[in-house]
Amino acid sequence: MYYLEDSVRLDPVIITGAAYRRAQLKGYEQYDKFIRSIITDSTAFVNYNLLEIFLQRNIPQIFAFKTDSTYVSDEQFYSEFGVSQRQAVEHYTRDMAKVRNERRKSRVEEMYNKYVKAPIVTEGIRLDTVIQAGNGDFIYNYVQTINTKPKLKKIDIVLSGEIYEQEKAIFQIPRNAPLSFYISSLAEFTDYKERYLKQVVERQVEANTTSYVAFEVGKSQVREDLGNNMAEIGRIKDCLADLMNNATFDLDSIVVSAYASPEGTVSYNKNLSQSRSDAISRYFNQYMKSTQAAIDREKGFSVDETGKIVKEKAVKIPFLSSSYGENWEMLDFLVDADRQMSEEEKDEYTSLKSITDLDKRELAMRSSTYYKHLLDDLYPRLRTVRFNFYLHRKGMVKDTVQTTVLDSTYLKGIQALQAKEYEEALKYLGPYADFNTAVAYVAMERNSSALLILNGLEKTADVNYLLAVIYSRTGDVEKAVNCYLQSVKQNPAFVHRGNLDPEIAILIKTYNLNSIDDTYEDDLQSIYL
Repeated sequence: MYYLEDSVRLDPVIITGAAYRRAQLKGYEQYDKFIRSIITDSTAFVNYNLLEIFLQRNIPQIFAFKTDSTYVSDEQFYSEFGVSQRQAVEHYTRDMAKVRNERRKSRVEEMYNKYVKAPIVTEGIRLDTVIQAGNGDFIYNYVQTINTKPKLKKIDIVLSGEIYEQEKAIFQIPRNAPLSFYISSLAEFTDYKERYLKQVVERQVEANTTSYVAFEVGKSQVREDLGNNMAEIGRIKDCLADLMNNATFDLDSIVVSAYASPEGTVSYNKNLSQSRSDAISRYFNQYMKSTQAAIDREKGFSVDETGKIVKEKAVKIPFLSSSYGENWEMLDFLVDADRQMSEEEKDEYTSLKSITDLDKRELAMRSSTYYKHLLDDLYPRLRTVRFNFYLHRKGMVKDTVQTTVLDSTYLKGIQALQAKEYEEALKYLGPYADFNTAVAYVAMERNSSALLILNGLEKTADVNYLLAVIYSRTGDVEKAVNCYLQSVKQNPAFVHRGNLDPEIAILIKTYNLNSIDDTYEDDLQSIYL
């Protein structure tokens, strides 16, 4: 059996004639006779007659044991007569007969091959059904099941064989032309029409990032050598450089917002965070000026309407600073996730949140066991700076534009359906509940789900055919026949297709459907009468 690039050797069919079988059985009989000639009892080789004569003449005491039932051990026997029982037996053993018997044992395989020239085969043969036809022919029903694979359209079966007389092949049965079996797959019903999603493109775009620029307690000066500032400042500079050189967006403005930790008064920290925001804005504004100067140098020239050469300049990007004061929201999050504080300490911290006056709340926290941990470890992480970048799409004038993009999720479902990976297809197609979803359901024999979708669709030839498959499975024969005939009327190609699907093939065979003409409504009535 050949399919795609693979092949499978099927189990053999062996047909044995009566005379051939008699010859086989005769060989087994001869072999069995030889096996029976092999002596398995070693005492059969002892010449008891001579042994008894010897004992009677030379050791009458031993011979007397012949009629004495008294048990004598080998040790007693040896001490009494100076010879062991085994030695006495071996002396009167017929060695030649024993040698001949051993030779027979060694020739078991040789004699099997001599007599059994054509062994009876019982292993590796599978015949599901053997039927004798009225004319004397035999029909062998042979079933081989394989798993479908993507792109599997056809399977070819090639038969060959030999005719034997005993062990001799007397005729070679030539290989026949391939018997082709075409694979029927419900995946062939896949609708490949692409789906598109409506997408609204906004002109204005916002991006943001948070940095942890460390400041000395109570101060707003930006120091690159403090804490991890060098790395954080470098990261923000890289981000700004990427945005200024972005091919899709133009940078309009940057809003810098600073936060402070809760030690000190609320009003003081509000002013302090504003000062820090201003300092950060000035620091990066200076960086932007030098970066823009470099961009200006790289900009080309253009010619205006008067023919005057104009050098293009980068647009100045303003920095806007704002203050958010004390960062209590971040502190709540850090305390909740903290592993050093005990549950009792966290509960105490939570209970203090009932104090709405933030200055009094922070003052109450100072007497707690965990305050030093907050001051040393958590408060520095609250002094953050947030950057909000406001951009617009290059060349876009309208605030919003509607576009369509290919629905990639639906496309994955179609590809899985085409590859006959129905379970995978449903992961993607399930939410759409359309014709392709129904195809996957039918292929997986989830008939109720498929029926729910198909009954809500326009009754095209494909829809009617799938409904016929489902109704045939569920035993609703009248609906199955009606839907199949409707599909054939809409698409005559289904006359051939119906023979490939077992659910439809049984309807065609039972009711001779493919012989029904266009007056099939009348014929339907006669079918059920």
